[in-house]
Amino acid sequence: MPDRDVKTIRDLIYFQYAKIVGKSAFGPDAKKTSYGFIKTTFRNFVKDEKKWSDILREDKQLAEAEKACVYCGSAANGLQWEHIVPKTLAINERCAACDRIQGIHNQVWACASCNAAKGAKGLYHFLRDSHPEAKKFSDLAPMLAEKKYLKTIFYCHQCKGTLDTKPEGREITVMDLDL
Repeated sequence: MPDRDVKTIRDLIYFQYAKIVGKSAFGPDAKKTSYGFIKTTFRNFVKDEKKWSDILREDKQLAEAEKACVYCGSAANGLQWEHIVPKTLAINERCAACDRIQGIHNQVWACASCNAAKGAKGLYHFLRDSHPEAKKFSDLAPMLAEKKYLKTIFYCHQCKGTLDTKPEGREITVMDLDL
């Protein structure tokens, strides 16, 4: 469950990204030790006082990283390009040619096993299915994959016109991000 101020898809994307910024600054326990920083960062994203980096930064990190599966860490042969937001996404007719979905901005290395298990699932559905015992499965997202995912899915929701939507009759969850 996200913060109580998270009401829309846009808010949730910014909140998830603020948690990544917190982890980068304060380590993996940032949500426990530096929640005020995360909350301030989230508010600054919402108020458009803070911008996230261009996705080229993550592309550079991918190029500089050791070639291994982003999900399980395997460096065995058989690594494949994996589309974090499924390349089969069909919000509208433009998706099949959309560089944000089809291009390098939406790709990471994955082993054949993880790539097959993920298939056409969104990142959070894949994590939930891969870690059914984990209550906070979204906190298990590999940082590079999650940053690329959030930046890509933001534009997908923008294209679909759902950035400012709220689920009816329930709280929003990360599962609402996956299209």
